[in-house]
Amino acid sequence: MKKSLPACAVLLAGGRGTRFWPRSRTRTPKQLLNIVGDHTMVGQTVARLAPLVAPKNIWAVTNLEQAAAVRRELPKVPAAQILAEPVGRNTAAAIGLAAVHLARNHRDALMAVLPSDAHIHDAEGYRKLVSAALEQAQEPGRMVVLGIPPTRPETGYGYIEAGAAEGWPNGTPAYVVRRFTEKPELDLAKKYVASGKYFWNAGMFFWRASTFLENLQKFLPVTHEALLELSKTIGTKRYSSMLAQIYPQLENISVDYAVMERATRGNGARQVSMIPAKIGWSDVGSWAAVYELLATGPEANVSASDAFTIDAAGNYFWSPNKFVAAIGVRDVVLVETDDAILLCARDRSQDVGKIVKWLEEKKLRDLL
Repeated sequence: MKKSLPACAVLLAGGRGTRFWPRSRTRTPKQLLNIVGDHTMVGQTVARLAPLVAPKNIWAVTNLEQAAAVRRELPKVPAAQILAEPVGRNTAAAIGLAAVHLARNHRDALMAVLPSDAHIHDAEGYRKLVSAALEQAQEPGRMVVLGIPPTRPETGYGYIEAGAAEGWPNGTPAYVVRRFTEKPELDLAKKYVASGKYFWNAGMFFWRASTFLENLQKFLPVTHEALLELSKTIGTKRYSSMLAQIYPQLENISVDYAVMERATRGNGARQVSMIPAKIGWSDVGSWAAVYELLATGPEANVSASDAFTIDAAGNYFWSPNKFVAAIGVRDVVLVETDDAILLCARDRSQDVGKIVKWLEEKKLRDLL
């Protein structure tokens, strides 16, 4: 990889992970938990990037409630590079915030924008693809995304339609992106998967900071102008107050809708590339997904502690300090914390977020 620009990783670490209640709480969301493995998800993300990206070139965007915990979890990352949003304004604003900081620090830099809470089985293959994507992103105006080959007609992900092949960076195939489509209906998702031309959008993007800011100016000019005003105060005593004043006014929209979908319309489409990434990726979006990653077979039971079962199969138990005994139950999730117990059918684990909404409505803050 050429070294003409510093390669920086920007980790998006501000989510709440409501589908992982009761373990995931406001101050300890999914990315700060050891959901899969012994280390936290954000810690695994940083370790996976080594030695491709040094800690001095890692940035994270989180929120005020979680910033201190993220700094503790990433002690080798400079504290000033853990950026705290005063309010959530979705991924376009979060990436823009990181981009103006990088532009201020380096004038320009390569950005690898990555989720902080995904699981990737093939870390070596992943690093090879990240290196290839950064190489391609050196080109001014170029935007690159990793595309996950779909294994099922998932309706909860965005899709990337691949066009013509356009090069082999570092021996890795790349394709023109014809368009991005957000979360299609099931029938359409089935057609996408059957065609072989569509890939899941895992939210892993690569570009120059200047390239992203140019697109932000084109598609979200109000947000772009506000962030440029904010950038003038970076490193000064005025920064915190200006951030609190400006940030709530930014458009609340994802980078997928705001930039990627629009950039692939018309002649601009050839500026967006996709690299297929068969790397054992999972967004670990629910307790059911955790079970699927950890189960040794289709009907195996998974438990964080010693367990004894009779006529029980397909269950996930997380009660690390207690012995678990189960009789005659199938495909359930049991998660215990000091103050709460979750019990649900494994195929209903996507609905756990509804519990959090109910707790918010009832203002049961101790359980949030």
